[in-house]
Amino acid sequence: MKAEYDNMDTKMKAAVDWFRKDVAAMEARGSGRVSPDLISHVPVALPDRSARLSDIATIGVRDGTTLIITMFEDQDTKHVEKALYAAKIPNVVPQKVDHRTIKVPLPKPTVDARTEFVKIAAKQAEDVRVQLRKIESVGIKRAAPAKHSKNYEQFHKLMKNYSEDLNTILTSMKKSMGVK
Repeated sequence: MKAEYDNMDTKMKAAVDWFRKDVAAMEARGSGRVSPDLISHVPVALPDRSARLSDIATIGVRDGTTLIITMFEDQDTKHVEKALYAAKIPNVVPQKVDHRTIKVPLPKPTVDARTEFVKIAAKQAEDVRVQLRKIESVGIKRAAPAKHSKNYEQFHKLMKNYSEDLNTILTSMKKSMGVK
């Protein structure tokens, strides 16, 4: 019983932590802060292998509004450019500067863009809630506590606590984005 409860706790914590990390990235983007983290994770398909952008280039910030990507190898530039377009990151339009450098100007987010970030986060929160309910259901099936017993209530309380964490994260995001 205890092992299943701990397993359920670990899985729920991982789901909520993923959501927290994703929301933090959206908050950073919505606040107008420009960071290399916005694009460092983009996968780049090279002729001989696949790599993350941060593994094949340096990413810097210029003037607080522009990302500068400098490739380690000249031949990677066109592949990075394709990867940035394929990532479909809103308002990211790469501009080739020279054979090893790409500039990515990022405009300040509008109220509509911030509202859209909140909508995306709300949808993700609901997806995580569904995931939490599935984890709870599997945990209860495996542990098989009697209905309305103390153990059953502990499983349900764990689910409720993580669900409240999701609500807190989402409310905090709405407040920081200035969206109601």
